[in-house]
Amino acid sequence: MTAHGDILCSHCSLPVGPRPMERRLNGEACAFCCYGCCIAFQVKSGRHEEWEAAWLLIQLGVGGFLSMNIMMFSLLLYSDAFAGVDAGVLPWIHLLLWIFATPAVVILGGPYLRDMWLNGIQGRVTSSALIVLGVAAAYLYSAFAVFEGSTHVYFDTAVMVLMLFTVGRYLEAVGRARAARDLEPLLAAESENATVVDGAAEIRRPVREVTAGTLVRVRPGERIPVDGVVVEGESNADEAVITGESRQVTKGAGCTVIAGSINIDGPLLIQSSGDGTATRWAQICRSVREALSRRSPTQRLADRVVGVSVPLVLTLGALTFVYWAQSLPFDRALLIGLSVLVVACPCAVGLAAPMATSLGIGRLARHGCLVRTPGVLETLAHVRLLAFDKTGTLTTGKARLVGIDRDEVDSENVLARAAGLERQSEHGLARAIAAAAAARGITPLATRDVRTVPGRGIRGSAEGRPVAAGSSSLMNDLGWSLPPTLAEPARSREASGHSVVYVGWGERVHAVLSLDDSPLPEAQATITALRERGLNVTLLTGDLAPVAERIAAMVGIKAVQAGLSPEAKRAALDRLRHDYDVVAMVGDGLNDGPVLAAADVGIAVGSATDLARETAALVLPADGLWMLPWVVDVARAVRRTILTNLMWAFGYNLVALTFAAFGLLQPILAAAVMAGSSILVVVNSLRLERLPDPVPSLIPEQRSGAEAESARRDVGVSMLVGPGIERS
Repeated sequence: MTAHGDILCSHCSLPVGPRPMERRLNGEACAFCCYGCCIAFQVKSGRHEEWEAAWLLIQLGVGGFLSMNIMMFSLLLYSDAFAGVDAGVLPWIHLLLWIFATPAVVILGGPYLRDMWLNGIQGRVTSSALIVLGVAAAYLYSAFAVFEGSTHVYFDTAVMVLMLFTVGRYLEAVGRARAARDLEPLLAAESENATVVDGAAEIRRPVREVTAGTLVRVRPGERIPVDGVVVEGESNADEAVITGESRQVTKGAGCTVIAGSINIDGPLLIQSSGDGTATRWAQICRSVREALSRRSPTQRLADRVVGVSVPLVLTLGALTFVYWAQSLPFDRALLIGLSVLVVACPCAVGLAAPMATSLGIGRLARHGCLVRTPGVLETLAHVRLLAFDKTGTLTTGKARLVGIDRDEVDSENVLARAAGLERQSEHGLARAIAAAAAARGITPLATRDVRTVPGRGIRGSAEGRPVAAGSSSLMNDLGWSLPPTLAEPARSREASGHSVVYVGWGERVHAVLSLDDSPLPEAQATITALRERGLNVTLLTGDLAPVAERIAAMVGIKAVQAGLSPEAKRAALDRLRHDYDVVAMVGDGLNDGPVLAAADVGIAVGSATDLARETAALVLPADGLWMLPWVVDVARAVRRTILTNLMWAFGYNLVALTFAAFGLLQPILAAAVMAGSSILVVVNSLRLERLPDPVPSLIPEQRSGAEAESARRDVGVSMLVGPGIERS
């Protein structure tokens, strides 16, 4: 479709014409020939937020037409237009107002009556009861006045109160729909379809039916529905919805792809690496939905306050009516009591926390951060201390060769013999040595009769002579001597926390390999940024004290507790909580699960073990440590917004309630100000959308395409010189 004339309306299927109305609904781009079709489509096919906003708009349209006629005749009544000779027309005008008001009250008041009934049968009294009782009082009194022939009716008050509250509800629904549209790419995992290739046929199936090994075709512009490997094709992918990085990544045959990312400019044939429901995209979707379905601690407290205040307001309204009825006519006293009920409606209180929390969760989720409970944002805003694990959290978690001390042999010879042995082992240090040799282009020496010595190393035979690589204990068992030129460097490396591998052949040790874990490039900048935000940081690790202190100094952490078991880490966290009140723990390992669960806020990095991810309240994306200061900023912004909303909502209610009780507010004005209060809460919450995105300035320039894919899969091939971090 290249011309608008070729596009059909998403609702009525007629041509949209030269100027179509384009909207994004249910996660899809839609075009409509008119605004009526847009509204009808939302009512018929829209999801909950879109459906609610559309229905409220229709109610406002019908109610607005009826209210307009009611207000027109009411203004004539207030101006005494039917006095004198026209007084005989007055009863008929009252009857006409009753006829207009009845459907308006039913249409606009129905949702409030239903809400009051559903909560009432569960023993709860909510703000809807205030609106229903107030409107019912004005409507029933006016209906009784029509029968009695009274000169005063208040149908306009009943209808306009409902109109103004419905306007507020509509604007709230629009705000929620807007937030839902922002979250749509994340929440689409549950309903996404995939084009499954079965032989020569291509079939559209729900992504939940896709299993490992299934071939999936993804066309340009489509969202990749599964995690997998590209079998055929080449394209660029936008992975921002999962990784938080806006750059495009080149994908070709053999490259991994992430479910939820967008295929930009070329068709891809992908082989699924797992079930469609097991992708990180699906995990984010489930986590976001669960978090949005719960209420934060602040909102639960506000709900309890509202639950207590509503009966008090009902009592105050009744007392106000009784008081003013002693000195004013019945209808005037009734209006003052009605004003008390209307103005005390805590609609804004009900919006204060959910709106800000959902926007904050969506903001984080769009950058790959999983929030498991809404309360975690408020708690994180209170955190005064962040405790970090070392290996895999502040460091790469992968051993790298950082030094070769040798005696009368060259490095190539040492690495060729060591790699010949280690390439046949699955040990982390063995993989690092083999990778280092490959990075230098060294061919491993053919080695036979290879045997692993558990806990000590590995041995075999090369060029007819025995060769071994491992600990000093292995060399002692073999009776191989360690030259004095290697003994001192080996002791120095071990004392500084490096992992040391002795390499020998011909019945003597010829070299000492030093391996170490290295700090993440962004670790130091992240710690600095956290300190600038007034947070204290500490390191809790099971590693030796010299190693922990060296790494802590490299990344800028002064407080260190080393040599801790998982139980000792938890005890240390309890002691820190005594000093700092609210503490967070950042970790990634299997042994970090208990301490993450024990922390006020457990934070796991994306590469964490399953246990760490499941016990953490907040999960950062892979390689996302640099996002942590930004996450803290978002949490603090959410809390500030919630507190501002609550202060405004409660403060307004107290002031306005006082004015209403003294008879200084008419019901219509009270409803208008109450609706304005809700609007201000919505607008204040929507300011969270203008928070700056995280800027990956803390990490070095990244590579793209196949090179980046290869770098993420490699174990650690670069040769570094200087101190590092030991393997844990």
